[in-house]
Amino acid sequence: MEGRCGEGSHTQSPSCAAVRSRKPCMDTGKHREKASSKKTEPRRATRPSSSDTRGLNGTSTEKRLRYSDCDYTPLCPLLSVAALSLCTRFYRITEPPHVCWDETHFGKMGSYYINRTFFFDVHPPLGKMLIGLAGYLTGYDGTFPFIKPGDKYEHHNYWGMRGFCAVLGSCLPPFAFLVVLELSHSTPAALITASLLIFDTGYITLSQYILLDPILMFFIMGAVLSMVKFNHQRLRPFSWSWWLWLLLTGVNLSGSLGVKFVGLFNILLVGINTAWDLWRLLGDLHLSLVDFMKHLIARMFGLIMLPLFLYTTIFAVHFVILNRSGPGDGFFSSAFQSRLIGNNLHNATMPEYLAYGSIITLKNLRIAGGYLHSHWHLYPEGVGAHQQQVTAYLHKDYNNLWLVKRPNSDDFTWNPELIRHGDIIRLEHKETTRNLHSHLHEAPLTKKHLQVTGYGINGTGDPNDLWQVEVCGGKKGDPVKVLRSKVRLLHRSTGCVLYSSGKTLPKWGWEQVEVTCSPYLKETPNSQWNIEDHVNPKLPNISLHVLKPSFLEILLESHIVMIRGNSGLKPKDNEINSKPWHWPINYQGLRFSGVNETEYRVYLLGNPVIWWLNLFSLGLFVVMVSLCCVALQRGAKLGGTKKGKQVLMEGGGLLFLGWLLHYLPFYTMGRILYYHHYFPAMLFSSMLTGITTLDLVGMLSTKLGSFFYLFHPLSYGMNGPLAHDPTSSMAGLRWLDSWEF
Repeated sequence: MEGRCGEGSHTQSPSCAAVRSRKPCMDTGKHREKASSKKTEPRRATRPSSSDTRGLNGTSTEKRLRYSDCDYTPLCPLLSVAALSLCTRFYRITEPPHVCWDETHFGKMGSYYINRTFFFDVHPPLGKMLIGLAGYLTGYDGTFPFIKPGDKYEHHNYWGMRGFCAVLGSCLPPFAFLVVLELSHSTPAALITASLLIFDTGYITLSQYILLDPILMFFIMGAVLSMVKFNHQRLRPFSWSWWLWLLLTGVNLSGSLGVKFVGLFNILLVGINTAWDLWRLLGDLHLSLVDFMKHLIARMFGLIMLPLFLYTTIFAVHFVILNRSGPGDGFFSSAFQSRLIGNNLHNATMPEYLAYGSIITLKNLRIAGGYLHSHWHLYPEGVGAHQQQVTAYLHKDYNNLWLVKRPNSDDFTWNPELIRHGDIIRLEHKETTRNLHSHLHEAPLTKKHLQVTGYGINGTGDPNDLWQVEVCGGKKGDPVKVLRSKVRLLHRSTGCVLYSSGKTLPKWGWEQVEVTCSPYLKETPNSQWNIEDHVNPKLPNISLHVLKPSFLEILLESHIVMIRGNSGLKPKDNEINSKPWHWPINYQGLRFSGVNETEYRVYLLGNPVIWWLNLFSLGLFVVMVSLCCVALQRGAKLGGTKKGKQVLMEGGGLLFLGWLLHYLPFYTMGRILYYHHYFPAMLFSSMLTGITTLDLVGMLSTKLGSFFYLFHPLSYGMNGPLAHDPTSSMAGLRWLDSWEF
């Protein structure tokens, strides 16, 4: 960005030159000349001479520059935007008084923080932590179960968590107002941008419920606003305001990444902007390399070191609070679980070495690989042999227990024999008494692998029940150590290795993880297991306290689990998978509450007029930039071309880049996608609309309220007939057949 339109600016701000509605900046600093006897007119910003423009990014020349008061913010419009935003977000905030959509997840996770119960989620912890804090401070006791959408809150105090999200969602229009004002110096453009967000039914809906989206977008917009403010401090390097906006940018970057990994797109936007800024500094030959290194180090501290420290601190607080065993234990390693109070591994004692006659659980070393598990259910007809299912289950369960037996005898003497590298064993499922078994039938999902089943009765079976124990990195005679040894089980008859594929079985397999026998013998975490639970009364016990991992180890493991869990989110049977091309055209919304006419219905759908206007603005921006570039390349002397180029390339270009970075990556993702994933990108397209289509939107601005009134029941709730019924209050507003309200 160029300097502001003040007296110290080395180039005239694009918006000060291009937007007529902005009043000239006035020199109100302490260097203002004394008034003469006659009333003088305000002095317009003047361009410094060529000698003054040299070294403006350095540390000496700018000290002699005089700055005009161009940081003026129109207070009345800003307060009006804030008031309207709060009113639209808090109206009927307690309705409906039951769980809606993903409140069942994030409300429950807020309860886990209040109860200090460990859980697993695919997103970083900051958003859920703040939801839990908001609930705790407003009197919620963490006892509501959040089992499924539609459950009544009854006497439980849920409004505090909804209200917290609504407050952060209410900040989006004021933030957008300030960003556009900073980029264009046009109050009408800023007001129009804020109006697009205030009257959009989609943003209202997302802001009124216990969700991560308003928290994420608060930090995204906070980072963008701080970045733009910092850009306009370049004539005042290392001043207190320069440091303030630099550090606030870093704080908001850590906040956005701490809520969802989508924050990485925001980090990339700020990184590109910073790299371009440093490149321009490097090109200033009047700036010494020492001063350039000061700029570089300051940005590294504010935009890398500080966010990294804060992001790590978020996880440190997360681990300290969630110190009790909970539903997330099974997703993590045995060593990780040993730190959780109430987990059977916490301060536990058990035999150190595995022996015949031991009762054990086997945990796959692949992150979220699960426990070796079986149950009474059989594989369906047509899926290998019609025998008992063997799966990997992510939670602790009695059906995870296996009895270690000799290959040909059930005799366990009083002096148990330790199992060593190379020994042959049978594993009998404790509950069903069937043996772990494999044969020459293909696995249900991984077709080049062999099926693993439970076979036999009361421990009797056939030679396909025999497995050879291999200690990874061990040699013949090495004993198997509980928790510490990485073990592989080689099938004696076929030569394959017991394997957790990580693939989720269909409903007939209870959506548990597929277990196969892999013919590929390369050592991978999928084929490696460790002994977690171990019961053998004939062996002496040792304490497991020494196995507790360090902070860096659990931090790394947490990220591996989150990333793999995120990529493993696939559409379930009959679940609609939204596609990225649907989003900009507002093709299909998302049901938050209710389905039929007897229920209270809330439907997430953006105001179609606003969304289609934003889509038009994106196309218009591309056309304007293309024409401007062609005209300049041809040397055309068109009125306002240079100023137009500055506006488009700086303000509009930054916002268009933000939209691209928050939208295009979804085309590469293999996980399930939802309509609400587009809303961060929509923030940038709304701000771009305010800058590029000021005159057009100005004519429509008076209509935004009326369109909002027509579609407001989508956010605030609907009763009665559905929209396709002529008697419905929404009749005639179902403009696309794909809208399901």
